[in-house]
Amino acid sequence: MHTDTERCVRAVQSKDARFDGWVFTAVLTTGIYCRPSCPVVPPKPQNMTFYPSAAACQQAGFRACKRCRPDTSPGSPEWNARADVVARAMRLVRDGVVDREGVPGLARRLGYSTRQIERQLLAELGAGPLALARAQRAQTARVLIETTGLSMADIAFAAGFSSIRAFNDTVREVFALSPTQLRARGRGNLPQTPGALSLRLPFRAPLEPSNLFGHLAATGVPGVEEWRDGSYRRTLRLPYGHGIVTLTPRPDHIAAVLALTDLRDLTQAISRCRWLLDLDADPVAVDERLRADPLLAPLVDKAPGRRVPRTTDAAEFAVRAVLGQQVSTAAARTHAARLVAAYGEPVEDPAGGGLTHLFPSAEALAQLDPESLALPRSRRTTLTTLVGALADGSLALDLDSDWDAARAQLLALPGFGPWTTEVIAMRALGDPDAFLPSDLGIRRAAQELGLPHTPAALTARAARWRPWRAYAVQYLWATDSHPINHLPR
Repeated sequence: MHTDTERCVRAVQSKDARFDGWVFTAVLTTGIYCRPSCPVVPPKPQNMTFYPSAAACQQAGFRACKRCRPDTSPGSPEWNARADVVARAMRLVRDGVVDREGVPGLARRLGYSTRQIERQLLAELGAGPLALARAQRAQTARVLIETTGLSMADIAFAAGFSSIRAFNDTVREVFALSPTQLRARGRGNLPQTPGALSLRLPFRAPLEPSNLFGHLAATGVPGVEEWRDGSYRRTLRLPYGHGIVTLTPRPDHIAAVLALTDLRDLTQAISRCRWLLDLDADPVAVDERLRADPLLAPLVDKAPGRRVPRTTDAAEFAVRAVLGQQVSTAAARTHAARLVAAYGEPVEDPAGGGLTHLFPSAEALAQLDPESLALPRSRRTTLTTLVGALADGSLALDLDSDWDAARAQLLALPGFGPWTTEVIAMRALGDPDAFLPSDLGIRRAAQELGLPHTPAALTARAARWRPWRAYAVQYLWATDSHPINHLPR
């Protein structure tokens, strides 16, 4: 979009928040960069230039605006709607892979050379992986500086900087303020919980929380997840340790409280929470496409902004999807809870809640005795084959997975049909076009709305909803009175 100057200028002049995160405005006369919705008087068109990322702005020598804070805008929805190498690379950069494994690690995961990755990112985003990771470190540092009382040395370490000097230089360059000055401007903005970090997770409006949090709460695995005092809480398995997150829907943001055993995990924890709640989606684009179908339009108008409830761990969700085959939600939770109690890693909940374990890793589940599972024999085979493939690395499910390749691998496993494969593609891998035409709830909703309700006919009709069929699934599911569609009371 950043190459369409006329469209970008219109977005800035109208202060259109829908374009925040899609494009960044750099002002030549001031040397700052802003989000399109910046509240200041728009600069003259001839003084504006546009970039596809905050990292590209920073690399070109512009600093972040102190009014609109463009570095805190929601991430570009483009990276979650695409499956090409650039989109997969961006999902990994956001997840902190460059900080942990360097550019060679990023390239290795994607199956390309470092030169190819750098060339493709630079061509499309105006910045290479190191610059993109640096911009993310700066944003993580800003969050910690403004919302915690941690020492600057601890913040530099937690944000992924290699030295205090690099931390200081980056903060001054990006924000035109020293870390101490940045803290003086931001202290007191958020209430803090002892031993935890309180953050605001932005999103593009509108956001309908009922099915999003309702689904997570209704299917939550005891010991790993819970709904408590109006918040969804769960344990997180992270690269350097573990964490517990509390997520609460607010009118203009998601309030997040993170308790981490190692602050170096902050970047990935935030990334996983945003992914879980689909916060980087573009609801206006999604709803516009779905509203064009006159039979779906009333559902969209009734509750616009539905998101796809995802997961913080794709392998975990795949296991849970198998446990949920052809059984009720309650039965699936019971089966998962037994695995957690037997093979999960115990953790302490600092808030005194009911979170007791991390969900078992694939390596731990590979050791289970199939005869101990209260499942039909065919389902035991499906589960043990899945965890064996996950444990030995022959099946990789992650943010960088190629959606079509992962589908093919899953369908090759015994007991995996289209429904299980598509629900994993939708909720674990994040494919926005995943579709479940054979799902009973979808077929029932389709029939009630006057849509075709046989799988083949419904798939043909759903072609007009592409590439957002996973969101159409949420609207169709929401016609039912099932608990997944309502916030718990």
